[in-house]
Amino acid sequence: MPYRLLADAVLVIHLLFILLVLFGALLTLWKRRLAWLHLPLLAWGVGIELLGGICPLTPLEQRLRQAALQQGYAGGFLEHYLLPLVYPEQLTRSGQIGLGLAALALNLALNLALYLWLRFRRQR
Repeated sequence: MPYRLLADAVLVIHLLFILLVLFGALLTLWKRRLAWLHLPLLAWGVGIELLGGICPLTPLEQRLRQAALQQGYAGGFLEHYLLPLVYPEQLTRSGQIGLGLAALALNLALNLALYLWLRFRRQR
């Protein structure tokens, strides 16, 4: 049971990491210093996708699931609802590159909008 809980925790951390990569620029509205957290996460997330790498959280979660004697991702709420978001089925290399470029484009658009808004706000 503890291995399954650890695997579920890794899955949630993985999802939070993805959300930070995609929407971390919005956190800089709250605290500008968080850009120092977001920018390396963005670089890592986009780099993993563009280079075809595997995030270290993936094999860690899989080892924990094997230790919990689980065969796959079938099962409870976390596996049913979160796994398809983190590990899309039949993800091709071109799809992986597309995800990386989409994350980069989303962040560029968010950052541009954020910086323009901050500049406008400062001028007022």
